[in-house]
Amino acid sequence: MRLDPSVIEELRVTPDEGARLKDRSTSHTKTDWLGAIGHEDPKDVAERDLESFKAELARAQEVLYASDTWSLLLIFQALDAAGKDGTIKHVMSGVNPQGCRVTAFKAPSSMELRHNFLWRCSNELPERGMIGIFNRSYYEEVLVLKVHPERIASENLPNGLGEHKHLFDERYEDINNFETHLARNGTKILKFFLHISKDEQKRRFLDRIETPEKQWKFSPTDVVERGFFDQYQQAFEDALTATSTKHAPWFVIPADHKPAMRALVGGIVANAIDGLDISLPTLSDDKRARLESARQSLLAENN
Repeated sequence: MRLDPSVIEELRVTPDEGARLKDRSTSHTKTDWLGAIGHEDPKDVAERDLESFKAELARAQEVLYASDTWSLLLIFQALDAAGKDGTIKHVMSGVNPQGCRVTAFKAPSSMELRHNFLWRCSNELPERGMIGIFNRSYYEEVLVLKVHPERIASENLPNGLGEHKHLFDERYEDINNFETHLARNGTKILKFFLHISKDEQKRRFLDRIETPEKQWKFSPTDVVERGFFDQYQQAFEDALTATSTKHAPWFVIPADHKPAMRALVGGIVANAIDGLDISLPTLSDDKRARLESARQSLLAENN
Protein backbone atom coordinates (compact mmCIF):
# COMPACT_ATOMS: atom_id res chain seq x y z
CA MET A 1 0.00 0.00 0.00
CA ARG A 2 1.21 3.52 -0.80
CA LEU A 3 0.19 6.92 0.50
CA ASP A 4 -1.33 9.04 -2.27
CA PRO A 5 1.55 11.09 -3.82
CA SER A 6 -0.69 14.16 -3.93
CA VAL A 7 -0.99 14.02 -0.13
CA ILE A 8 2.79 13.81 0.25
CA GLU A 9 3.24 16.83 -2.00
CA GLU A 10 0.56 18.75 -0.11
CA LEU A 11 2.41 18.20 3.17
CA ARG A 12 5.87 18.96 1.77
CA VAL A 13 7.28 22.46 2.26
CA THR A 14 8.31 23.43 -1.25
CA PRO A 15 11.66 25.23 -1.36
CA ASP A 16 11.37 28.98 -1.98
CA GLU A 17 7.60 28.99 -1.45
CA GLY A 18 7.51 29.34 2.33
CA ALA A 19 6.06 27.06 4.98
CA ARG A 20 2.76 29.02 5.14
CA LEU A 21 1.83 27.51 8.51
CA LYS A 22 -1.11 29.89 8.95
CA ASP A 23 -2.64 28.47 5.77
CA ARG A 24 -2.12 24.84 6.76
CA SER A 25 -4.73 22.89 8.70
CA THR A 26 -3.81 21.27 12.01
CA SER A 27 -6.62 18.72 11.64
CA HIS A 28 -6.86 17.46 8.05
CA THR A 29 -5.45 17.44 4.54
CA LYS A 30 -7.15 18.89 1.48
CA THR A 31 -6.86 15.53 -0.26
CA ASP A 32 -9.28 12.96 1.18
CA TRP A 33 -6.67 10.22 1.61
CA LEU A 34 -8.76 8.55 4.35
CA GLY A 35 -11.47 7.67 1.83
CA ALA A 36 -15.07 6.65 2.40
CA ILE A 37 -15.76 9.59 4.69
CA GLY A 38 -19.31 9.18 5.97
CA HIS A 39 -19.22 5.43 5.54
CA GLU A 40 -16.30 4.46 7.77
CA ASP A 41 -14.90 6.11 10.86
CA PRO A 42 -11.84 8.12 9.67
CA LYS A 43 -10.01 7.02 12.82
CA ASP A 44 -10.50 3.37 11.87
CA VAL A 45 -9.32 4.06 8.32
CA ALA A 46 -6.21 5.88 9.58
CA GLU A 47 -5.35 3.07 12.00
CA ARG A 48 -5.84 0.45 9.29
CA ASP A 49 -3.65 2.42 6.87
CA LEU A 50 -0.96 2.81 9.53
CA GLU A 51 -0.79 -0.96 9.94
CA SER A 52 -0.28 -1.31 6.18
CA PHE A 53 2.42 1.37 6.16
CA LYS A 54 4.16 -0.28 9.12
CA ALA A 55 4.22 -3.62 7.30
CA GLU A 56 5.67 -1.94 4.23
CA LEU A 57 8.19 -0.08 6.37
CA ALA A 58 9.31 -3.34 8.01
CA ARG A 59 9.96 -4.88 4.58
CA ALA A 60 11.74 -1.77 3.33
CA GLN A 61 13.91 -1.59 6.44
CA GLU A 62 15.14 -5.13 5.86
CA VAL A 63 16.34 -4.17 2.39
CA LEU A 64 17.88 -0.95 3.73
CA TYR A 65 19.78 -2.91 6.38
CA ALA A 66 20.90 -5.67 3.99
CA SER A 67 22.02 -3.29 1.23
CA ASP A 68 24.27 -1.40 3.69
CA THR A 69 24.60 1.62 1.39
CA TRP A 70 22.07 4.26 2.49
CA SER A 71 21.05 5.42 5.96
CA LEU A 72 17.79 7.16 6.86
CA LEU A 73 17.54 10.12 9.24
CA LEU A 74 14.11 11.15 10.54
CA ILE A 75 13.86 14.45 12.40
CA PHE A 76 10.81 15.32 14.52
CA GLN A 77 10.15 18.85 15.75
CA ALA A 78 7.00 20.22 17.35
CA LEU A 79 5.54 22.19 20.20
CA ASP A 80 4.95 20.41 23.50
CA ALA A 81 2.16 17.77 23.46
CA ALA A 82 2.05 17.59 19.67
CA GLY A 83 2.79 13.84 19.78
CA LYS A 84 6.44 13.29 18.84
CA ASP A 85 6.99 10.42 21.31
CA GLY A 86 3.77 8.63 20.42
CA THR A 87 4.30 9.01 16.69
CA ILE A 88 7.81 7.56 16.88
CA LYS A 89 6.54 4.71 19.07
CA HIS A 90 3.60 3.76 16.83
CA VAL A 91 5.18 4.27 13.40
CA MET A 92 8.40 2.44 14.22
CA SER A 93 6.86 -0.35 16.31
CA GLY A 94 7.15 -2.86 13.46
CA VAL A 95 10.79 -2.35 12.52
CA ASN A 96 13.71 -4.45 13.71
CA PRO A 97 15.17 -2.61 16.74
CA GLN A 98 18.67 -3.71 15.69
CA GLY A 99 18.36 -1.48 12.65
CA CYS A 100 16.88 1.58 14.31
CA ARG A 101 17.96 4.02 17.02
CA VAL A 102 16.09 6.93 18.61
CA THR A 103 17.95 9.87 20.13
CA ALA A 104 16.06 12.42 22.21
CA PHE A 105 17.82 15.76 22.57
CA LYS A 106 17.16 17.71 25.76
CA ALA A 107 18.72 21.01 26.82
CA PRO A 108 22.42 20.91 25.91
CA SER A 109 24.88 19.92 28.62
CA SER A 110 27.84 22.07 29.63
CA MET A 111 30.11 19.86 27.53
CA GLU A 112 27.84 20.12 24.49
CA LEU A 113 27.76 23.90 24.85
CA ARG A 114 31.53 23.92 24.46
CA HIS A 115 31.14 22.70 20.87
CA ASN A 116 29.41 24.11 17.80
CA PHE A 117 25.60 23.72 17.73
CA LEU A 118 25.70 20.80 15.26
CA TRP A 119 28.24 18.73 17.18
CA ARG A 120 26.04 16.77 19.58
CA CYS A 121 23.71 15.69 16.77
CA SER A 122 26.48 14.78 14.35
CA ASN A 123 27.73 12.27 16.93
CA GLU A 124 24.38 10.45 16.79
CA LEU A 125 23.96 10.15 13.02
CA PRO A 126 22.87 6.73 11.71
CA GLU A 127 25.42 4.49 10.05
CA ARG A 128 24.80 2.90 6.68
CA GLY A 129 21.87 0.50 6.68
CA MET A 130 20.38 2.08 9.80
CA ILE A 131 17.39 4.30 10.58
CA GLY A 132 18.22 7.14 12.95
CA ILE A 133 15.45 9.14 14.62
CA PHE A 134 16.02 12.53 16.21
CA ASN A 135 13.37 13.54 18.76
CA ARG A 136 14.25 17.23 18.57
CA SER A 137 17.58 18.10 16.98
CA TYR A 138 19.96 20.89 16.02
CA TYR A 139 16.85 22.80 14.95
CA GLU A 140 16.33 23.67 18.61
CA GLU A 141 19.17 26.16 18.13
CA VAL A 142 17.12 28.17 15.63
CA LEU A 143 13.78 27.65 17.39
CA VAL A 144 14.17 27.89 21.17
CA LEU A 145 17.00 30.40 20.90
CA LYS A 146 15.02 32.56 18.51
CA VAL A 147 12.16 32.74 21.02
CA HIS A 148 14.58 33.07 23.96
CA PRO A 149 17.61 34.94 22.58
CA GLU A 150 18.89 35.54 26.12
CA ARG A 151 19.94 31.87 26.19
CA ILE A 152 22.48 32.41 23.41
CA ALA A 153 24.90 33.75 26.00
CA SER A 154 25.31 30.23 27.43
CA GLU A 155 27.02 29.16 24.20
CA ASN A 156 29.89 31.56 24.92
CA LEU A 157 30.32 32.50 21.25
CA PRO A 158 33.40 34.59 20.40
CA ASN A 159 33.53 38.25 19.45
CA GLY A 160 29.91 39.00 20.20
CA LEU A 161 28.59 36.58 17.58
CA GLY A 162 25.60 35.88 19.80
CA GLU A 163 24.44 39.44 19.24
CA HIS A 164 25.07 39.36 15.50
CA LYS A 165 21.85 40.19 13.64
CA HIS A 166 22.53 37.58 10.97
CA LEU A 167 23.17 34.74 13.46
CA PHE A 168 20.06 32.74 12.60
CA ASP A 169 20.39 33.25 8.84
CA GLU A 170 23.93 31.92 9.13
CA ARG A 171 22.73 28.95 11.15
CA TYR A 172 20.11 28.15 8.51
CA GLU A 173 22.96 28.19 5.99
CA ASP A 174 25.08 25.93 8.21
CA ILE A 175 22.17 23.48 8.55
CA ASN A 176 21.57 23.40 4.81
CA ASN A 177 25.25 22.79 4.12
CA PHE A 178 25.37 20.06 6.79
CA GLU A 179 22.33 18.28 5.37
CA THR A 180 23.65 18.61 1.82
CA HIS A 181 26.86 16.93 2.95
CA LEU A 182 24.88 14.10 4.57
CA ALA A 183 22.72 13.58 1.48
CA ARG A 184 25.76 13.51 -0.80
CA ASN A 185 27.23 10.77 1.35
CA GLY A 186 24.22 8.47 1.47
CA THR A 187 21.88 9.73 4.19
CA LYS A 188 18.24 10.18 3.22
CA ILE A 189 16.75 12.94 5.39
CA LEU A 190 13.06 13.43 6.20
CA LYS A 191 11.96 16.18 8.59
CA PHE A 192 8.53 16.31 10.24
CA PHE A 193 6.87 19.27 11.92
CA LEU A 194 3.84 18.07 13.87
CA HIS A 195 1.44 20.99 13.48
CA ILE A 196 -0.85 21.25 16.51
CA SER A 197 -3.45 23.94 17.23
CA LYS A 198 -3.38 25.99 20.41
CA ASP A 199 -6.79 24.63 21.46
CA GLU A 200 -5.68 21.01 21.04
CA GLN A 201 -2.47 21.64 22.94
CA LYS A 202 -4.54 23.04 25.82
CA ARG A 203 -6.81 19.99 25.78
CA ARG A 204 -3.82 17.61 25.92
CA PHE A 205 -2.18 19.55 28.75
CA LEU A 206 -5.39 19.37 30.78
CA ASP A 207 -5.67 15.65 30.02
CA ARG A 208 -2.14 15.12 31.34
CA ILE A 209 -2.86 17.08 34.51
CA GLU A 210 -6.19 15.35 35.18
CA THR A 211 -5.14 11.77 34.34
CA PRO A 212 -2.96 10.21 37.07
CA GLU A 213 -1.17 7.87 34.64
CA LYS A 214 -0.17 10.83 32.47
CA GLN A 215 0.80 13.36 35.12
CA TRP A 216 4.46 12.39 34.88
CA LYS A 217 4.47 13.79 31.32
CA PHE A 218 3.55 17.28 32.45
CA SER A 219 5.99 19.96 33.52
CA PRO A 220 5.04 23.41 34.83
CA THR A 221 7.43 24.86 32.26
CA ASP A 222 5.06 23.56 29.56
CA VAL A 223 2.55 26.25 30.52
CA VAL A 224 5.29 28.87 30.60
CA GLU A 225 6.40 27.96 27.09
CA ARG A 226 2.77 27.92 25.92
CA GLY A 227 2.77 31.65 26.59
CA PHE A 228 5.17 31.95 23.64
CA PHE A 229 2.95 29.92 21.29
CA ASP A 230 2.77 32.60 18.57
CA GLN A 231 6.49 33.32 18.76
CA TYR A 232 7.26 29.62 18.32
CA GLN A 233 4.93 29.45 15.33
CA GLN A 234 6.89 32.28 13.71
CA ALA A 235 10.20 30.62 14.56
CA PHE A 236 9.00 27.40 12.91
CA GLU A 237 7.75 29.37 9.91
CA ASP A 238 11.18 30.95 9.46
CA ALA A 239 13.14 27.73 10.01
CA LEU A 240 11.03 25.51 7.77
CA THR A 241 11.01 28.09 5.01
CA ALA A 242 14.78 28.52 5.14
CA THR A 243 15.75 24.84 5.42
CA SER A 244 13.31 22.76 3.37
CA THR A 245 15.30 21.54 0.40
CA LYS A 246 14.94 18.92 -2.29
CA HIS A 247 17.33 16.54 -0.53
CA ALA A 248 16.13 17.31 3.03
CA PRO A 249 12.43 18.30 2.87
CA TRP A 250 10.17 19.36 5.69
CA PHE A 251 6.67 17.88 5.96
CA VAL A 252 3.98 19.72 7.93
CA ILE A 253 1.81 17.02 9.48
CA PRO A 254 -1.65 17.92 10.90
CA ALA A 255 -1.32 16.83 14.54
CA ASP A 256 -4.73 17.46 16.13
CA HIS A 257 -5.88 13.90 15.34
CA LYS A 258 -3.25 11.37 16.39
CA PRO A 259 -4.26 8.34 14.27
CA ALA A 260 -4.18 10.36 11.06
CA MET A 261 -0.92 12.07 12.04
CA ARG A 262 0.80 8.74 12.66
CA ALA A 263 -0.50 7.21 9.46
CA LEU A 264 0.71 10.18 7.40
CA VAL A 265 4.21 9.95 8.87
CA GLY A 266 4.29 6.18 8.34
CA GLY A 267 3.21 6.55 4.73
CA ILE A 268 5.83 9.18 3.96
CA VAL A 269 8.65 7.17 5.56
CA ALA A 270 7.69 3.93 3.77
CA ASN A 271 7.45 5.77 0.46
CA ALA A 272 10.88 7.37 0.93
CA ILE A 273 12.70 4.11 1.64
CA ASP A 274 10.93 2.44 -1.26
CA GLY A 275 12.22 5.23 -3.52
CA LEU A 276 15.87 4.58 -2.68
CA ASP A 277 18.04 2.72 -5.17
CA ILE A 278 18.58 -0.29 -2.91
CA SER A 279 18.07 -4.03 -3.17
CA LEU A 280 19.04 -7.21 -1.40
CA PRO A 281 22.69 -8.13 -2.06
CA THR A 282 23.36 -10.30 -5.11
CA LEU A 283 25.35 -13.42 -4.29
CA SER A 284 28.51 -14.17 -6.25
CA ASP A 285 28.90 -17.51 -8.01
CA ASP A 286 31.51 -18.48 -5.42
CA LYS A 287 29.19 -17.78 -2.51
CA ARG A 288 26.33 -19.62 -4.19
CA ALA A 289 28.61 -22.62 -4.60
CA ARG A 290 29.54 -22.46 -0.90
CA LEU A 291 25.89 -22.22 0.09
CA GLU A 292 25.08 -25.26 -2.00
CA SER A 293 27.97 -27.13 -0.41
CA ALA A 294 26.67 -26.23 3.05
CA ARG A 295 23.18 -27.36 2.07
CA GLN A 296 24.46 -30.70 0.90
CA SER A 297 26.44 -31.16 4.11
CA LEU A 298 23.37 -30.47 6.21
CA LEU A 299 21.25 -32.87 4.18
CA ALA A 300 23.87 -35.57 4.51
CA GLU A 301 23.88 -35.44 8.31
CA ASN A 302 22.52 -38.46 10.13
CA ASN A 303 19.68 -37.51 12.47
